[in-house]
Amino acid sequence: MKWGLGRSDAEVSTPAGVPRPGDVRMIAWVHGFVQGVGFRWWTRSRALELGLVGSAGNLSDGRVEVVVEGSREACEALLAQLRGAQTPGGVDQVVTQFGEARGGFHGFTER
Repeated sequence: MKWGLGRSDAEVSTPAGVPRPGDVRMIAWVHGFVQGVGFRWWTRSRALELGLVGSAGNLSDGRVEVVVEGSREACEALLAQLRGAQTPGGVDQVVTQFGEARGGFHGFTER
């Protein structure tokens, strides 16, 4: 079964934790009222729906850092949701960086 923009199990031919050909890594630093409001849990749910792996963690300055890997299309879909009106709390700004997928993630963790 295929969820969102992710890939089905049949499309995955690499071991868990190893990036698939064409995968990218997106790091998003989310500014605003995003700690203590369920933002990391919400992000985890959206990322998994899109077939992404990664993590979301609170930073000491009040931001949340989201690191995900998967297809560029799925990463950009998550980015649109992070910037959307449905996020818990209040997002003022999202700063992003794209690069090559490095692997090492198994599912999605909240830090």
